[in-house]
Amino acid sequence: MTAPATTGHEFDHGLLGHRCWLELATGERIELPVERWSKPSDGDEVLLGACTGPTIDIGCGPGRLTAALAERGVLALGVDTSRTAVALTHRRGGNALHRNVFNRLPGEGRWRHALLADGNIGIGGDPAALLRRTAQLIAADGDVLVELEPPGHGLRHERVRLRPGHADVAWFGWAWVGVDAIAEVAVRAGLRVDWTTRHGHRWFARLERS
Repeated sequence: MTAPATTGHEFDHGLLGHRCWLELATGERIELPVERWSKPSDGDEVLLGACTGPTIDIGCGPGRLTAALAERGVLALGVDTSRTAVALTHRRGGNALHRNVFNRLPGEGRWRHALLADGNIGIGGDPAALLRRTAQLIAADGDVLVELEPPGHGLRHERVRLRPGHADVAWFGWAWVGVDAIAEVAVRAGLRVDWTTRHGHRWFARLERS
């Protein structure tokens, strides 16, 4: 399986709390919720409360969720392609690894939970491929906890780049999955939807093996 062609440094500006957005080839801008990345956010408890055993946090960013789980006594490992993200997670008291999720990871096939929060279902631009990879990480009775777009958004793939940034900053694939599209995407990954729920403006799903 080929890893997404991103360096991990594209998001560093936002990881440090600065305003940034995704720019599409059409010129459309999608603002990124950078304030939520680093501070406890309304709705986090949906994810945190569902993690009762060893958890791998894919695209952990500054480690908000990884560190919160550690504080609760839950074994948690953050994974991110950004060295800045890993350093920030360590600073918060969480454990994190500088690694691409498509590369070999510790504990493959033994994690009780895998988190794809804050839009990370979009990593690589192919949610089904990402979920297939994530399914390899969890135990037979494990699950994948995913944050989604609201109903009506369907499935969207785009080539994007981070702004602000240099004029020659690389384009990379990203995707968005609405709660109305997750069942179909999950099936393509050998998973099924156990439940979906909403908390405020945020939507979540629990996926398990078919």
